[in-house]
Amino acid sequence: MPTKGNLKGIIYNSSVLIDEGGDIYSYNKIFLPTHSIFDEKRYFRCGQEISCFEIGRFKIGLTICYDIYFPEIYRILALEGADIVACISASPSTRQDYFEVLTKARAIENGIFHIFVNRIGTEDGLQFWGGSRIVSPNGDLLVKGKYYDEDLVVSTIDLDDSEKVRPFIPTIRDLRPEIVDLLRERSHKV
Repeated sequence: MPTKGNLKGIIYNSSVLIDEGGDIYSYNKIFLPTHSIFDEKRYFRCGQEISCFEIGRFKIGLTICYDIYFPEIYRILALEGADIVACISASPSTRQDYFEVLTKARAIENGIFHIFVNRIGTEDGLQFWGGSRIVSPNGDLLVKGKYYDEDLVVSTIDLDDSEKVRPFIPTIRDLRPEIVDLLRERSHKV
């Protein structure tokens, strides 16, 4: 590794998942915020891949923070068979209400378990609220971490819950791909 000069390369905002066997899976954040105090595009390149990782008998998708505002990622992960989507976050207190709603919405609209892991503490004048949680496919809060304090939350989940919920809220079955074409068409006009 070079010790002098600039190291040239591409830098992503990434999360990693390590399974029991030591295999490493990674995800590069797709949506980088460039609003208010956030300027991630200045430092990172946008990720391009949305994929599930098979760990044992289930599939896990990964997202990072601002990605949660874009339901398309979660829909793609659900279509790829994700049982669980885990989102790591550095959500400041000013966005707490949004994230509490969005964690439930992403679980319900896709019939998946949603694991949300948020940091706590203060950095550069920003307060982070914690509140890590696991939401079931029907939107039930299975477990929630403390606000503004370190906490470890653990829960048992039943992967069959997705199959029990999806017939009653069949958003995956009722998906209309032609709507995605409209989204693509109209997003170019923004």
